[in-house]
Amino acid sequence: MNDHIIKVENLVKRFGKLVAVDNISFSVAAGEIFGLLGPNGAGKTTTINILCTLTRPTSGQATIAGLDVVRQQSQVRRLIGLVFQDPSLDERLSGLQNLRFHGLVYGVPAAVREPRMEQLLRMVELWDKRHHKVQTYSGGMKRRLELARGLLHHPKVLFLDEPTLGLDPQTRNRIWEYILELREREGTTIFLTTHYMDEAEKADRIAIIDYGKLIAMDTPEKLKKMVGRDIISVKTDDNDKASTEIKLRYQIEARYDGDGLSFEVANGEEFLPTFLKEFGTRILRVSLRRPSLDDVFLKLTGREIREEEVSDTFRAMIRQHGRRMRR
Repeated sequence: MNDHIIKVENLVKRFGKLVAVDNISFSVAAGEIFGLLGPNGAGKTTTINILCTLTRPTSGQATIAGLDVVRQQSQVRRLIGLVFQDPSLDERLSGLQNLRFHGLVYGVPAAVREPRMEQLLRMVELWDKRHHKVQTYSGGMKRRLELARGLLHHPKVLFLDEPTLGLDPQTRNRIWEYILELREREGTTIFLTTHYMDEAEKADRIAIIDYGKLIAMDTPEKLKKMVGRDIISVKTDDNDKASTEIKLRYQIEARYDGDGLSFEVANGEEFLPTFLKEFGTRILRVSLRRPSLDDVFLKLTGREIREEEVSDTFRAMIRQHGRRMRR
């Protein structure tokens, strides 16, 4: 995965006085699952819209497989698949008809298109519902159909903008099974935006974006190592005595935390067996917590990532500019 299929250099997008994307640069390797993580309104969707040729950048450059997303839009669009936040299926058509229409638009020959439709509909477990109108599908079924549609023309890069937003946990897990299977079987590069930490954990690398700025980029594990060490939380039959003993035995300062103690160790999985053996029945409760991507975001920004309210004006601008070039 050394060849970079996506390259972004000094990308800027302004909507009037609002800087939605603020001079960001990054690259994505072929076959990589790359996640753009940030709260709502951080600039994720604007970035993906630029890469998908749906929004023109104010300045900077972005290329897909060496093709410029502004100057070579038609060629870029042939190489990419899209799954948007908002449903974009024709609900009056059946699932099969939606895929067939997409294949016709992309010029996929019938000899390739028809078996590909069956393959994808079976993959997303919709083959038995292929003749049903999309308006009868559940939200999860529609998202699965959109995933199949985005893959029909064998794209080199699949863009997923909040692919599981609003779905129940079981459906979210199934969507991710399809994504991982796709990468394994076809080597497709996956570029996704999300504010779900558990989804970001599945990416090979993550770029964290906030207020349009790229503030960190690395593998999930390396990002979490920025934060600190594993945290042991314990309640004993005598917390004062345990605190003193922890300091003497391990040269670790334990701090009072609610009705128990907490302290940091380099490797919780290695430390816990020894700790449990030495303290034995004196331990009433113990838990291990590793740094999370929530902790990373908190450390980098000073606040927790969450679904923040975005102004109606901002949403309107994003919709207007994001759809203007869809054709």
